Amino acid sequence: MPRHDTKASGTWHSALDRLQQQARPHALASVVGTAGSTPREPGAKMVITPDAVHDTLGGGSFEFQVIDVARAALAAGEGGSHLEAFPLGGRSGQCCGGYVHVLIEVFTGAEMTVALFGAGHVGRALVEILAPLPWRVLWFDSRDDAFPSGVESHERLSCRRIAAGSEGPDVASAVDSLPSGCHALVMTHDHAEDRALVDALLRHGDCASLGLIGSASKWASFRRRLADAGHDAAALGTVRCPIGVPGAKGKRPYEIALATATELLTLKPDTQRPDRLGVAPEVLRDAFTPPRD
Repeated sequence: MPRHDTKASGTWHSALDRLQQQARPHALASVVGTAGSTPREPGAKMVITPDAVHDTLGGGSFEFQVIDVARAALAAGEGGSHLEAFPLGGRSGQCCGGYVHVLIEVFTGAEMTVALFGAGHVGRALVEILAPLPWRVLWFDSRDDAFPSGVESHERLSCRRIAAGSEGPDVASAVDSLPSGCHALVMTHDHAEDRALVDALLRHGDCASLGLIGSASKWASFRRRLADAGHDAAALGTVRCPIGVPGAKGKRPYEIALATATELLTLKPDTQRPDRLGVAPEVLRDAFTPPRD
């Protein structure tokens, strides 16, 4: 994409708010220290996504280099913050000859994607609990009007109706639409649909985890039939049933949802690199000390 096509309308703060709400990958670049003649003052900010830039740090080769550094981190999925030094004459080839330190904070997007099958009492309670978290939720149900009103305002929630097939809900197509590495939870209104979903999810084989609501006896029945359908012990051993953090008590929908959300937290990946957990004090000290001639 040509450089001049990367600019997007809007200020950095409006873009940052929108991208945070949507849990989309982006980076915030902030000028935190300057010396000599520079394009912008400390406090200037710019938001960078894989395909757009919002606001400016002054343009020119320096800004292009900041964009390249941020996009490289986004492409590598490297969250966290790090400091970049730009001697404008040496590194950036700009005649103003000043010195700029830029703090680049990288947000890799949704921390997790949860595929939730079932919009019953527990499903609704779970969506309510997950709503404030920077997770993406793909919510499926095969019934008409299953989803509560008002959920469209949730930026990170996608409601998807499972289409009808020749022999019931077309669960295979729904499962095939899932992104790689999502965490699947099965809790529909119908045991036959639950079993068909677990069968399809195991065949899909690309989920980070798979949980099924129900009792140990329900899983024993499912396990026998799924084994007869060709799933081996190793695959069946990946299914968590009952779901929820071990030791949790309570059978109310909200209690089950709380236990399930807590269990998901134990499965959350650690994406922070040790060298991206912050800026070392000595680096910050050097950043705010003007270079010697």
